[in-house]
Amino acid sequence: MSQPVPPTPEVFDQGIPWHYGEPMREQRWLQAGEAFADLSNRGVVSVSGPDRLSWLNDLTTALLLDLAPGDSRTALILDPNGRVEHELHLVDDGETCWIIVAPGAAESVVHYLRSMQFMLRVEVLDRSDEVAVVGSLAGPTPAAALVSWHAAAEFAGTGTTPAGADRGGEAGKYVPARPDNFPAVEAIVLREELASTLAARPHRAGSWAWEALRVAAAVPRVGIDTDERSLPHELGWIGPAVHLAKGCYRGQEAVARTHNMGRPPRRLVLLHLDGSAEALPQPGDDVQLADARVGRVGTVVVHHELGPIALAVVKSRTDPTEAFQVSGVAAGQQPVVVVT
Repeated sequence: MSQPVPPTPEVFDQGIPWHYGEPMREQRWLQAGEAFADLSNRGVVSVSGPDRLSWLNDLTTALLLDLAPGDSRTALILDPNGRVEHELHLVDDGETCWIIVAPGAAESVVHYLRSMQFMLRVEVLDRSDEVAVVGSLAGPTPAAALVSWHAAAEFAGTGTTPAGADRGGEAGKYVPARPDNFPAVEAIVLREELASTLAARPHRAGSWAWEALRVAAAVPRVGIDTDERSLPHELGWIGPAVHLAKGCYRGQEAVARTHNMGRPPRRLVLLHLDGSAEALPQPGDDVQLADARVGRVGTVVVHHELGPIALAVVKSRTDPTEAFQVSGVAAGQQPVVVVT
């Protein structure tokens, strides 16, 4: 097996292999269930205690009261204005709710949760040093998995997440169709079992392969596809991560106001970049239309079939048929989130 290649400084995921020498084949291996991806730079938080689900239900955007052992949810923590702060991948084992968070975010998530603990019977711990995350897209989950989180049905292509409705309609209005499926599974294993778990499949895949398949399915990721102004409506998280009728949580009034009476100022698009360009855009670069800035780029990758692609958020009123320029690279847009 080829040696792992570390990421270059501009790559979002640091601390894990970028690829193993064959990033295009690694994407195919992931899709075929022949490789695991090392996602051990993710943070992991545990919440135990009898009040854990009702408490987390009150703090996040997802409906968690019915979360049965082994079930998964995607949830967000919002600020009071409804802007996205954290993305949570939750799975409960009957005694503990395990939460996978973005690299470097565990400390912040733990701090926020503990600040909201009050007299409830919960214990919040940062488990990132004890456990690691392994990603897969097909085949059985790792034998060593303590628990496994599964992507929302909309992202996996297996259906829809029950999300209720409000005066502004149902969640499905934001993303009528997704460009591809991303049936991601994130398994939590003990760190001492990470190496043996990765070796259990004939191949390995780096973060390049994982991210390329995620972007092709237009699945957003906090920290790279979001900024300090991001609303869940803009990224297609209404439904997969936000329940419209579950009751109050921080930022809920802003979510409802935008859903019922307004329109999100931006929308998610999949960009198809000119493959003849000498250099690709970088996350955070401006998306331009006729010399006017209309958005920002998030994740930029090279896909084994689509070539160079990227996720971006652009002004909602921008003509969905227009082509853009990103750092001098021509970019055709494939709308993902529809704003009416």
